[in-house]
Amino acid sequence: MAYLHTVSVAEAVPNLLICLREGLEAGLVVTILLAAVRRLSTPERPVATTPVWLGVLGAVSVAASFAAVLTYSTAALTSSARAAVAGVLSVLAVGLVTAMIFWMRRTGASLSGQLRGEVARAAGLGAGVLAVTAFLAVGREGLETTLFVWTAVKAAGSTAAPVVGAAVGLVIAFALCWLLFRQSVRLNLGVFFNRTAVLLIVIAAGVLAYGLGDLQEAGWLPGARWIAFDLTAHVDPNSWWVSIITGITNLSPKMTVLQVVAWLAYLGTVIPLFMRAGRAQAPAPAAPEPDTEPAHADWWERIAGPRPVLVGAVLVLVPVLAAGIAIALLPSADSSGARTVTVTAAACAPEWTSARTGTQTISVHNSSGKSGEIDLVNADGAIVGEIENIGPGTTAELTATLNPGSYTIVCLMSGSPSLSSPRVQATGPQTDAPPAFKPARTSDLRAPNDAYQAYVRQVLTRLTGAVGSIGRDLRANNLPAAQADWLLAQQEWERVGASYNSFGDAGTKVSGLPSGLPGGVADPDFTGLHRLEYGLWHGQGTDQLLPVVDRLGADIAAIGDNLTSTDIAGDPTTLPVRAHEILEDALRDHLSGLDDLGGGAAYPMTLADVEVTRVVLDQLGAPLDERDPKLRPELNAKLDRLRTALLATQDNGRWRAPAQTPQANRQAVLAAIGAALESLDRVPRLLETRAN
Repeated sequence: MAYLHTVSVAEAVPNLLICLREGLEAGLVVTILLAAVRRLSTPERPVATTPVWLGVLGAVSVAASFAAVLTYSTAALTSSARAAVAGVLSVLAVGLVTAMIFWMRRTGASLSGQLRGEVARAAGLGAGVLAVTAFLAVGREGLETTLFVWTAVKAAGSTAAPVVGAAVGLVIAFALCWLLFRQSVRLNLGVFFNRTAVLLIVIAAGVLAYGLGDLQEAGWLPGARWIAFDLTAHVDPNSWWVSIITGITNLSPKMTVLQVVAWLAYLGTVIPLFMRAGRAQAPAPAAPEPDTEPAHADWWERIAGPRPVLVGAVLVLVPVLAAGIAIALLPSADSSGARTVTVTAAACAPEWTSARTGTQTISVHNSSGKSGEIDLVNADGAIVGEIENIGPGTTAELTATLNPGSYTIVCLMSGSPSLSSPRVQATGPQTDAPPAFKPARTSDLRAPNDAYQAYVRQVLTRLTGAVGSIGRDLRANNLPAAQADWLLAQQEWERVGASYNSFGDAGTKVSGLPSGLPGGVADPDFTGLHRLEYGLWHGQGTDQLLPVVDRLGADIAAIGDNLTSTDIAGDPTTLPVRAHEILEDALRDHLSGLDDLGGGAAYPMTLADVEVTRVVLDQLGAPLDERDPKLRPELNAKLDRLRTALLATQDNGRWRAPAQTPQANRQAVLAAIGAALESLDRVPRLLETRAN
């Protein structure tokens, strides 16, 4: 219970902040308008405040109508279309909030004078114009707030915490405005807006990353399978601290490269510009006095004139009618073919009571308090549709094409026993549904993993020989030969397939990096192949490098001795993941230059990674071909293109570092590895294991 309370508070914080800030800003605008009206009012020529309140009511009507259209229009769309709409609106919301932050930074000090001048002009033209002035002044804040809150609610799922946070923020903002108006409290508004702006920039960066992820999911942007990091295997998405970070920042444990780059670029650009705007801010001009000259009325001002009630009614009712017409013209949510089922701590989709053949869309709401996976399974136990990960309090869609037969929904929630819905018979004609695949069992992967272990032992033998050659070269003071043999040894290590530190501390000793070590490259715990690389390309002598060679031989032998342990290569269920992560590791470390300590060997190391990826795919051939006969030929074709692109980076048979490689060749490698990774991502999905 305490966990859920903590998560709810975290999810409420972004909307509480935006509504507190925007509500306070709108409240100050209203306060300034009312004060200006009272200042202009005289016994001879009284000016009523009613038009201001009518304009405010119209602004609220526009915001509420906008929220209704967003909610009901996207409810009737397909999941990919909803993702596209949510992504576009998220990016738009970030743009508006960013503009609002800079606008307040620039004009906050002169806002009062500007608004008083507008009120003076409006009062001279009629009460109806005054209502429109109030409507325009407050309406912008309402639309910005509505759009940002809506995107935050979509990012959090169906939990009510963001809505509660928004309501609390508005209540606090209006209470502060009332106290400020009565001069019951004092608040340095400049400091408040500037400090909350920094928090809003961080939140907006997360919304931007979330929105771009939606656009990738919808297929509008590339790179959906180009993963920057995936921490879901190392951290529990249900843990309280992960939920707090996700709720406040909209960042997730798994993000694409585009999302991470956009997040960093937004923060790296907007925060310095915001700080610079504050330093360059000019002194605020004196508030202008009301004009004494007759105001010249535009056409709409002549129409509004002295009709505040009529204008107010139009401002309130027209948005409501427009929203009602838009919602009525849209197809209903039921017409999309979606049906809703729920997952609780004790039941899995009890609403699943009937089915028909053809394409089905099932909306799954997770009320279990845990994250997990949802599978739609046929009578043979094959999965015909799935939701890979659904968070607590969220709703996601499962889409599948059914043939005649019986189906059940299986709920696999974190830390809980498997639950199943009633088994339902799908009736209707035969369809062209794609073949379903059965979940892999650990026993299906034992033979491939045994083959992988035997392969690794052979590679480790070759690696030991290559390291011995480095030692002989060093004793002969033959630096070029030692550098060449180092590359051969490093390639042999890549052919082992030790991706993402999958060999643990033993792998770190063989090919670890100095990052994170107190002494850096001089730290005694910096050992292995990259330690040799640093020494060979930074002029270190035999007396410094031969001890590294001797220790490396012992560390390689230790890997061979412990190869069957579960934390290295003894778990068969890790082999399908390795098929994808080897090249993902190459993209992250080699092609980015992260592990280059002088050898400039990114391309030959990646070529070795291509070779071991082929080996792993061949070892997994039988279970893969059973589930998707077309996948391995597709993967081989993409790996061929990657190999060709890597070989093209050579200059007369000599490998070049990425920095010395023509841009066209570098881009060809990145494009080829990105395409290969998108297809390789299907391997662990097809071979995701269930208990025997």
